[in-house]
Amino acid sequence: MEYTIQKLGLLAGVSTRTLRYYDEIGILKPARINSSGYRIYGQTEVDKLQQILFYKELGLQLVKIREIVSSSSFDAATALSEHREQLLDKRLQLDRLIANVEKTIASNEGRITMTDKEKFEGFKQKMVEDNENKFGKEIREKYGDDAVNKSNQKVLNMTQSEHDEVTKLSEELHTTLAEAFKTGDPTGELAQKAAAMHKRWLTYYWNEYSKETHAGLAQMYVDDEKFTAYYDKEQSGTAEFLRDAIYIYTGVKQ
Repeated sequence: MEYTIQKLGLLAGVSTRTLRYYDEIGILKPARINSSGYRIYGQTEVDKLQQILFYKELGLQLVKIREIVSSSSFDAATALSEHREQLLDKRLQLDRLIANVEKTIASNEGRITMTDKEKFEGFKQKMVEDNENKFGKEIREKYGDDAVNKSNQKVLNMTQSEHDEVTKLSEELHTTLAEAFKTGDPTGELAQKAAAMHKRWLTYYWNEYSKETHAGLAQMYVDDEKFTAYYDKEQSGTAEFLRDAIYIYTGVKQ
């Protein structure tokens, strides 16, 4: 079946302006232009628009979506399976937060007693799941499932005080690292302070610390593009600078 831009917009719940923009940026072009100059969309375009909307719902930017759906290796069936898993994860997290809110309401009304730990379980679970979604595959390949599972459990067992401490420490680490990077000297006082703070930050997640593992993780920040992008989002080269500072701090070079 074929659709005009107006009919496709009504079908998908998007504006014709959006569809025209998708055409302009090359993410979704019509199958053809008819003799009257109207954009006409076929089944291929309908399916592609569905994929685009799935990715948008999962929070991806249009630039990234275009890169994915335009790739020669893109497989729609595989993508749908991945969408399903990600949406199920999202639903599970929402269910946890809803349950947390309902328990809090019941606690406030005096119907149940809710511990302080229970009040933050949903948020800590989200922290674990976000880290898994961003970096889980790479970390598990490098350190193994057992080490990662133990680290995740350590996060879930954090007290609220510990959670507050590591959140504050993470913010201070990024601020210190940014200032150290401006000096350009990984051997300097600020850079070494950042490396020491990074070690302290790791101890909240790792059951055991070693200089060799610390240095190996620092190298991973440079070798893996996901980690590099995370540290380089403010200043390009930050991941490599942190790696060098940690090499000096630990005395270990990979």
